[in-house]
Amino acid sequence: MRNQAIIGALCCAFWGYSAFAAADDAKPAASRPTAAPGYSVKTITPIYNQLLLVPMPRGFDQAYEEAKPVAYIQESVLSGETVERWSQMITLTGRKDLALNPNVTLPKLAMAIAGGFKKDCPDSFSAQALRQGKLDGYDAFTMLMQCGTSPATGGRTSESALIAVIKGARDYYTVQWAERSSPSSAPLPIDSDKWTARYQLLVEPIRLCNRTPGEAPPYPSCTNDKQGKNPPPP
Repeated sequence: MRNQAIIGALCCAFWGYSAFAAADDAKPAASRPTAAPGYSVKTITPIYNQLLLVPMPRGFDQAYEEAKPVAYIQESVLSGETVERWSQMITLTGRKDLALNPNVTLPKLAMAIAGGFKKDCPDSFSAQALRQGKLDGYDAFTMLMQCGTSPATGGRTSESALIAVIKGARDYYTVQWAERSSPSSAPLPIDSDKWTARYQLLVEPIRLCNRTPGEAPPYPSCTNDKQGKNPPPP
């Protein structure tokens, strides 16, 4: 199972993957220093109808990618870690044409994700909404979800995830920064300063751009200011 706690909700409520990141029977990797604040590398990923530009923090390497006809997932972990054994993971997902469905809304997706987390750790669940509004002109909702004991590691770690859900021109996207640490039988305290800083580093600079026919990496239409950007829906 990949990303079960985060997208498991989306699996049942429109996605196609699960939510706690890969279950494993090994001990979690030792925590490694995260990238220094402000240091990141812009990555542009073509996902169905748009290009998703994300400032990937330094120190993360892409470890897994799968593109299906209607569902996409990409996972990056700290250098030296794997998708089975990690301390931090950044995940990008996409769901083709889901934004065209009038029955799918950001509040419904947020509730589905929160419900999936809470179901897996009802006694140690905590959550906080971080941002709601426009992200590069598109509707977005960002929240923090935490489980004091993660079922993906058999309760040997906790798991926290910053999750941004973005409604694109035609597709829905999520950008997630997950972290495992020491387990707790009680809800984890929310470190607002840390997760706000990560939001500013990873989520705030996100851009969605048009896909230009025949354009190859590094996708200059998306890197050159606002050229190539899809006008957001009204």
